[in-house]
Amino acid sequence: MTTSPHIPQGFWQNARGELIPEARIKPVDRLEDQLVRSMCQTARGVHEQLGALKALALGEAQAFKALVAQEYGAEKGGAKGNMTLRSFDGTLEMQVAVAEHLSFGPQLAAAKELIDACVTRWSEGANDNIRALIDHAFQVNKEGRIDTQRVLGLRRLDIEDADWKRAMDAISDAVRVSGSKTYVRFYQIDAETGQRAAITLDLANV
Repeated sequence: MTTSPHIPQGFWQNARGELIPEARIKPVDRLEDQLVRSMCQTARGVHEQLGALKALALGEAQAFKALVAQEYGAEKGGAKGNMTLRSFDGTLEMQVAVAEHLSFGPQLAAAKELIDACVTRWSEGANDNIRALIDHAFQVNKEGRIDTQRVLGLRRLDIEDADWKRAMDAISDAVRVSGSKTYVRFYQIDAETGQRAAITLDLANV
């Protein structure tokens, strides 16, 4: 048990903040505390190693990208920073992927009004089933935000209508890149089948 400076000697603090004399702590509770603290300390060490691995991989990938640009005057990877690197025999692969977090600006409200007007006009009184499909796209997700993929999916509908096209333009104008996150993924590829298997760094999938 690691004691905090504000906890008196000979006492343990429970989850409710109460001070319990050490002599009253059951042996099984002491053992559980020791086990959890030991494993969490190990997990924190692995977490730091994963952070160091990601930093190393990104640094090496960027250094290689710069070397290619200098050597051949060409960029390696996509404009957003996405990059796929492979071993010479094609059996190992490293991917650098940049995922953008999207949100919507005030133009989205105008797009919704235009779409509602289209639905009303098309259905001669706004059929509830048609309106439900549109409303579904504008529902908020578990985090209380509008699901960007559902709204952006409306742009894939091939609808020849001036108001609808204005609504889709409004959706495009409403898109905001609110942030991004860079991922590094490693794969092993079967030379015979070409099947790709992730070298997983996710504890749940090990």
